[in-house]
Amino acid sequence: MLLGAFLIPYCLLAVVFGIPLFLLETSLGQFTQEGFVTCWRKVCPLAQGIGYAYLIQKLNGFCYILVQVWALFYLVFSFKSQLPWANCNNGWNTGESIIILVLMFNSHVSSQSESNQESRNHQLVNKTVKNWCQGEISHLLRRRMLGMSGGIEHLGSVRWELVLCLLACWVFCFFSIWKGVRSSGKVAYFTATFPYVMLLILLIRGLTLPGAFNGIYFYLFPSIEDLTNLKVWIEAGSQICFSYSLVTGNLIVLSSYNKYNNNCYRDCFFLCLLNSCTSFLAGFVVFSVLGFMAQQQGVTVDAVADSGPGLAFITYPQAAALMPLPQFWTVCFFLMLLLLAVDTHVKITSFITTVSDLFPKVLHAPIRHELFVLMVCLCNFLFQLMLVTEVSKSLP
Repeated sequence: MLLGAFLIPYCLLAVVFGIPLFLLETSLGQFTQEGFVTCWRKVCPLAQGIGYAYLIQKLNGFCYILVQVWALFYLVFSFKSQLPWANCNNGWNTGESIIILVLMFNSHVSSQSESNQESRNHQLVNKTVKNWCQGEISHLLRRRMLGMSGGIEHLGSVRWELVLCLLACWVFCFFSIWKGVRSSGKVAYFTATFPYVMLLILLIRGLTLPGAFNGIYFYLFPSIEDLTNLKVWIEAGSQICFSYSLVTGNLIVLSSYNKYNNNCYRDCFFLCLLNSCTSFLAGFVVFSVLGFMAQQQGVTVDAVADSGPGLAFITYPQAAALMPLPQFWTVCFFLMLLLLAVDTHVKITSFITTVSDLFPKVLHAPIRHELFVLMVCLCNFLFQLMLVTEVSKSLP
């Protein structure tokens, strides 16, 4: 894995294009005081197609609420007396688990010598069961939560637990944005600060785990050869765009609420610094746990490192199950993830603000604005019902 080589290109690309582009977008929104379509109309009418491209892009961005749905699902499971991915005695385990386990055992036993077979068999069974049970968190994701079908052409049935989570997320989204930035700003006071408390708790716990410093060393001192891999630089650039919310129109809309003479240079510098420091701190949280997990399994850190959804919904919960009081640590982690996902509601806010600016006489009226927000949330909920079916997609 190339996660350890990520830090150097991330810092370099943040300075080269992340911060300048952040400043460009915030200054554009602050100067025009408009949404991301009408702002381009003011600057250059021929360029307003860029704003409409942002508008189309938002339709795909709404799907990020599924991260919040998954986090809520896992959070509910984290309150059980025994974490469901910490054992193999679950209803979603199939008979294939036992068959494969026996086949793995028999194929190795046949090669053992008679003299020392009993002790070796005992070690082999323990190792095989351990390795097999470590996949239970993957089973929870694929079978219990998603119920993945045979392929994208098989839609399957709706996962009703996910539908309830999806409904709860969109209801919360509606009440957090229905009054515009006045309501979403008040929600952000909590959702943007409380995750830092959870992050600090997880960091302290991670640093006290055995093997944590192996993971941190892997994080801070990557292999120089990995820096020549183009994939590392692409992932670093993607993370800059995603974490800074670049080229999405969100910065234009949010900065349009600033005063015209606001010091956007200062805001840009400190916001980017805070964002990057948070990402850097989160790296310590993740890699300290990966180092602990690697030591528990007797492998190197790169063997347990993962990226994308697999890191949040497979690797980290699997590591938390190995700690004392696993329920507490999984609750902290998924509560933090849930609150961080709430901040993605700014995508919906920027969409609503931009469309309202396109039709100000129709949508800026008090009652009509709330009805428009309700219609957007309801339509997205109905559309995303197909995303909580059993249709499968390749997952890590």
